Amino acid sequence: MFTVSSNIQNFINRLLIWRLKHISDKYFIVFLSVIVGILAGLSAVLIKNTVHFIRYILDSNFFDKYQGTLLLVSPFVGILIVTILLKYVIKKKAKPEIPNVLYAISRLEGKMNPSNIYTTIVASSLTVGFGGSVGLEGPSVTTGATVGSTIAQLLRLNYKKTVLLIACAGAAAIASLFKAPITGVVFALEIFMLDLTMASILPLLISSAFGALTSYLFFGQDVIYDFQLISKFNIREIPFYLLLGVLTGLFSWYFTTIQFQTKKIFKKFSSWVLQVVIGGIILGVLIFLMPSLFGEGYQTVNSCLQGNYSYLFEHSLFYDYRNNIYSVILMFVALVIFKSIATAVTFGAGGVGGIFAPVLFLGANIGFLFSKVFETFGIRITESNFALVGMAGVLSGVMYAPLTGIFLIAEITNGYELIFPLMLVSTISFAINRSFNPHSIYTRKLAQEGNLITHNKDKTVLSLMKVDKLIETDFISVHAEDSLRKLVDAISKSHRNIYPIVDSENNFKGIVFLDHIKHIIFKQELYDTMFVRDLSFHPQAIVSPEETMKDVVRKFQLTGNYNIPVVKDGKYLGFISKANVYSEYRKKLNYFSEE
Repeated sequence: MFTVSSNIQNFINRLLIWRLKHISDKYFIVFLSVIVGILAGLSAVLIKNTVHFIRYILDSNFFDKYQGTLLLVSPFVGILIVTILLKYVIKKKAKPEIPNVLYAISRLEGKMNPSNIYTTIVASSLTVGFGGSVGLEGPSVTTGATVGSTIAQLLRLNYKKTVLLIACAGAAAIASLFKAPITGVVFALEIFMLDLTMASILPLLISSAFGALTSYLFFGQDVIYDFQLISKFNIREIPFYLLLGVLTGLFSWYFTTIQFQTKKIFKKFSSWVLQVVIGGIILGVLIFLMPSLFGEGYQTVNSCLQGNYSYLFEHSLFYDYRNNIYSVILMFVALVIFKSIATAVTFGAGGVGGIFAPVLFLGANIGFLFSKVFETFGIRITESNFALVGMAGVLSGVMYAPLTGIFLIAEITNGYELIFPLMLVSTISFAINRSFNPHSIYTRKLAQEGNLITHNKDKTVLSLMKVDKLIETDFISVHAEDSLRKLVDAISKSHRNIYPIVDSENNFKGIVFLDHIKHIIFKQELYDTMFVRDLSFHPQAIVSPEETMKDVVRKFQLTGNYNIPVVKDGKYLGFISKANVYSEYRKKLNYFSEE
């Protein structure tokens, strides 16, 4: 996917030769997992610090007196800068989302363009720094994954090791951002569909640990979410947690639907200028009315976890209503509804970021809102606990990663006192959204296009097999106007029993099957009076090179044929055989089954 200078390539060649002589594959992967963990951790730190620097400038005394105007204009300016930089300066498209990594694993043998490292860092930092209502976790994971892929390409690692390094980088990025190494490992296993084997778990643990360590070196002991458990789990609260699970599940469906529908709307705009202007105006107005929608929202989440909802009214037009409980509930409802829209509009307008932070923001506010509603009926439940568990619920429901949600919250609270409600809410939320959508927000489009790799080895192997790699071309073609004599001549030179019929421009017209003409090929009196067109028939199915192997296998099953012609834009390319498909399938299945 990229080239390096001859001097660098020579150095890498010498390094690889030395490595083969002195270091086993097992220890080499362990060493690489350390390097990838550190680099992915540094990437996450760099993105985070760049955003902090931009915020520092915007929060300076010079801009402080223009606070209202800044909220209205800043997100639009950020998205405009990002769009112009990518289109006219860098001239490369940023691919910051986790689905881009999953696509590379599925269709590009794990090969990602190294330019994605700097495009993602620049674009996501500017988007979030100027107030775009998205997160940095997705870009951090993607940047780290690109680092892992680049190292694998330089060292000419095979597909399996390349995917492992990508997963190691993703684990390290999450571990670095949240200082939660176990969550990083679980995230990699759930999101990148990695099999839990001894060959993969050790490198993942090492990378995740070094990613978290990198964050500690730069940020010290500070944590993103400052949470102190006020009251332990009470079994009498189970009915409330059940209701919270249902609520977060339904809202996960709402969030997912809003993201896809908004993307469709913005794609209808005729130019990028319209996308930026319309998106920027909508986003600016939303943030002006509700300033807590600005940026990632980590401060807002921390306020939720401390039982403080003053952020709902700070710098807001509705400040005078802050002491009315019904105004508080109404503002909470508006916040969770409009946060989903603000995130979707940021993406639609051209902003670059991820959904991890918005999802946690929504979960915390839904949990807090939930507790406040019951408070109006005189029922007291711990606000901070429900805010925390709500975070796990929405994350599990949107990302289809219940274990990530459970372990993230358990790690950042330094304990497992809330493990039961975390499991309960995460499971219910995940189950509800999955009943509406078979695939997560990360995988829906990939699944629709047949590009999704799952833990199901059968589906994984089929998704990695490509039609164009299995086309057989040793078939002798004939023309419809050819006589039986020419066909018999072709039969005498061929070891196949199928003869494709094409015209002068190689357009596919049908086939002749040897078994169908055995009774006439020795009747010489018909050689010059019977023609190929009289003996041809159109096959029950044809295959396109772009089709998925799953569709090809289905066609073999439906027709019972052993060979199916491959045709692109009407042009004959060759045949794909059941035997060849099965042989390739067995090779790949054995490869994936190895430890």
